[in-house]
Amino acid sequence: MTPGARITAAIEVLEAVTAGDVPAPVDSVLGNYLKQRRYIGSKDRTAIQALVYGIFRRRARLGWWLERAKAKALPRNLLIAHLLLIEKLTGPQLRSHFDGRHYHPYPLEGGETVLADRLEGKSIDHPDMPEAVLLECPGWAEAGLRAALGERFTEEMRALNDEASTDLRVNALVGTQEDAIAALKRDGIFSKPALYSPVGLRLGGRPALGGTEALKSGLVEIQDEGSQLLALLVGARPGMQVVDFCAGAGGKTLAMAARMENKGRIVACDVHAKRLERLTLRQRRAQAHNIERRPLTSERDPWVKRHKGKFDRVLIDAPCTGTGTWRRNPDAKWGRGGLALAEMTSLQSAILESAARLVKPGGRLVYATCSLLAAENEDRISAFLADHPDFKQMSIFDIWQETVGTDAPPEGAVADSALRLTPARHGTDGFVAAVLERAPAAKDEAVEDAPEE
Repeated sequence: MTPGARITAAIEVLEAVTAGDVPAPVDSVLGNYLKQRRYIGSKDRTAIQALVYGIFRRRARLGWWLERAKAKALPRNLLIAHLLLIEKLTGPQLRSHFDGRHYHPYPLEGGETVLADRLEGKSIDHPDMPEAVLLECPGWAEAGLRAALGERFTEEMRALNDEASTDLRVNALVGTQEDAIAALKRDGIFSKPALYSPVGLRLGGRPALGGTEALKSGLVEIQDEGSQLLALLVGARPGMQVVDFCAGAGGKTLAMAARMENKGRIVACDVHAKRLERLTLRQRRAQAHNIERRPLTSERDPWVKRHKGKFDRVLIDAPCTGTGTWRRNPDAKWGRGGLALAEMTSLQSAILESAARLVKPGGRLVYATCSLLAAENEDRISAFLADHPDFKQMSIFDIWQETVGTDAPPEGAVADSALRLTPARHGTDGFVAAVLERAPAAKDEAVEDAPEE
């Protein structure tokens, strides 16, 4: 493809993202777009992806320039601004791509010509920009992130706007960390042990992994180091009964199955049955045989009541605004924002309330989100504990030593007994996790047996 044809593709993807009342997820739209156009080569796919994601990584600053130039934030205008401000195209170079030939975008029109003239030669950053714009922080999250990150706000926001590393989890059911490093090396991929996760690897660059023997054999799974650590903190051991309450496609379910050596039982639950279906192939490839999938109608599905007090460990990786994953999903900043936060906190509390019923006396509930906002983390835990005196929050340092076994993160990563990992400090996605333990049953108490299905 020519550069102009790549620009056309990027415009079409952006138009599809913004077509509805609520912006669609970029990864889904882009994936479908490329799937329907298998003739597009790998280099062109990479270039189109870089253009699209580049727009969202700089959406606030591009929008600031467009507003200054009195232009609307339309897909073509965003591409024009990106090409002039980021790729430093000259006016003639820009027009050579927007000439309507060979799948190029149609020529610039009146307002676009004015926009191009005003932006040519300018830099993306400008001294008049507010700090939040320079840091690409959406207004709906600024106050909450400033409160959560304190003096590290600037550094962490910059890190959240960088591209994420590629991390792998080594599947102990198939091989060792050394086996995985050697297997990847045979495919020309350099990897090194992760900093904190004893089953993690970090790759150099962003290599294509689909055809590697390590991935096809189930020896490794693509998983951010932070997610690996969350699965480890659950403390799932052979023979336990475990629930992954918001399992999604099952990445942490698989991590716990490996930790349990296929002994015991893990129930992977989710209200999105199609996401759970993706676990079928993954668990077969990973040689994980102690997993059962349980689609739920809601967080209060009757299955939860029937299995009250039956599980040693319950993991809630709750749905959230995803502020900690902006490295991977920069478009998430610019969606429903504050409305989504208000809805999420209500849903998170409902999930906590319901899933806690599954924990047996003496068992543990692990609550986490990939958000850095206290409203979705510390506030939810505090509210839950206030209403459930039979649960207590455990020291994350003690849990870390027991479950992970490596050195705990540096001072400042832990607040009020909750673990907080961030991209700038720890090189992971941002997330917060808390471990809650239910009081043991009194000698004269017994949990009624619930019917198995």
